[in-house]
Amino acid sequence: MEYNVSIRNVYESDLSIFYQQQLDEEATHMAAIPARNYQAFMSHWEKGMGEETTNLQTIVFNGDVAGNIVSWEQSDECNVGYWLGKEYWGKGIASAAL
Repeated sequence: MEYNVSIRNVYESDLSIFYQQQLDEEATHMAAIPARNYQAFMSHWEKGMGEETTNLQTIVFNGDVAGNIVSWEQSDECNVGYWLGKEYWGKGIASAAL
C-alpha cells in the first residue's frame, strides 16, 4: 500500500489536533512526556513558534493532519522530535516525514 506523506508549515487550526493527540495516555507514557492542559499546551506552542532556531512542521498523511515534527537548537546541537496521533502509528509516517 502506498501512502502520501508530506510536511508543511503549521497552521493555527492544526494546534487543536496536536492538543488532542498529546492527551493520549499511551502516547504520553511512551514519550515520557506528560500531557499539558490546554493553556499550557498553547503557551508552549506559541513560544516555539516565536523562536528563530525552531522549525515546526505539520505531518500530513493522505490529506489528514497526522502529527508534527519539530527541530530546535539547544546547547549548540540540533534536536528533532515528532508526535503522531495513535491511529497513524506503525505505518512509516514519521520515518517518511523525517
